[in-house]
Amino acid sequence: MVILGCGFGGLAAAKTFAGEDVRVTLIDRENHHLFQPLLYQVATAGLASVAIAAPIRHIFRRQRNVTTLLAEARAVDLAGKRVVLDDGAALAYDYLIVATGATHSYFGHDEWARFAPGLKTLDDAMEIRRQILLAYERAERATDPAAQRRLLDFVVVGGGATGVELAGTLAEIARHTLRDEFRRIDSRTAHVTLIEATRRVLPTYPEELSEKARRQLERLGVEVRTETRVTRIDDDGVWLGDQRLAAGTVVWAAGIAASPLARTLGVPLDRAGRVAVGPDLSVPDHPHAFVIGDLATVASGGKPVPGIAPAAKQMGRRAARNILARIAGRPGRAFRYIDYGSLATIGRNSGIAVIGPFRFWGLPAWLFWLFVHIFFLIGFRNRLMVFADWAWSYLTFARVARIVMTGESHKASE
Repeated sequence: MVILGCGFGGLAAAKTFAGEDVRVTLIDRENHHLFQPLLYQVATAGLASVAIAAPIRHIFRRQRNVTTLLAEARAVDLAGKRVVLDDGAALAYDYLIVATGATHSYFGHDEWARFAPGLKTLDDAMEIRRQILLAYERAERATDPAAQRRLLDFVVVGGGATGVELAGTLAEIARHTLRDEFRRIDSRTAHVTLIEATRRVLPTYPEELSEKARRQLERLGVEVRTETRVTRIDDDGVWLGDQRLAAGTVVWAAGIAASPLARTLGVPLDRAGRVAVGPDLSVPDHPHAFVIGDLATVASGGKPVPGIAPAAKQMGRRAARNILARIAGRPGRAFRYIDYGSLATIGRNSGIAVIGPFRFWGLPAWLFWLFVHIFFLIGFRNRLMVFADWAWSYLTFARVARIVMTGESHKASE
């Protein structure tokens, strides 16, 4: 077995092979599994990077049938049943699971990436954190009031869960975390704008919860602009049609694109670059290859399966079980997605939740969000770290991970 990617889907697939008479090679270009739902907390200095990441080798240290390789898959030869790695080496397989996820999509404007970083990796989070905190430091040194105002203007593009959580946290940093720490500026004068192209934030949630999220953001001081499209991004901020919105920091949370590895498969892709897999998650006409997670498009119960962590985990387990079934001479089963609900947090003591027929918001949703995210973290140590950091932050409004690298060394890992 070869598994490409150790996100939620790849991790679940590899664990499903535990105790089975198979050899698994797990390939990832990073040496850690990342709990992406809390990545924005690293970007906003709420958590240290080690709290939401775990070394892959450590995770599988007791699963003797898993070999981990630190490498990047550059191409997949489905006909030849081999994977080409970044050093040119070719790795043969009997069965393949592709779980390389997604990256940022700037909707054909990749040049915007240098002005508006997205949030998919720890490197992204550290760069965003650096930009946010240094904006305040530069504003403290600025002598021109106009320059100060621009440096303290923050724009988040994209009103999905990540954008909403980022915008709410940025507002809290300005109003509470940094209050009284500067002498020449008042951090509370910082302005956060959330831009969403559709008519409401959190468009995948019920409309009443979207409206509650919007009102909570506005109570935090966030300016929410819906039905607004970004037409250009540069050093000075963003352009909304002919209107320029000045900003010292712009964060991109508006779109995702499937991993470019999908294009090497030589199979039909949808508009987002995802593979249209069969009901059992295998690649059409290639029964030994499976694609899961954000890289796959598949329907369950007549509805498209969303690109979220629970879906990826379920796909990983189903793909692995279907492979084991084929080895045993049995047919695989169609994938059925079980929707456990959706959660989002909008600042302190406020969140929204949809769990089956139940909808709730405010403090109960926020507490439920805390419990769920701590529960699903990898490893007891990480759970303990996150719980302790969140408890301290709640009591003091402090954010525990405000160290940034400056100068040429700023891209060094934390």
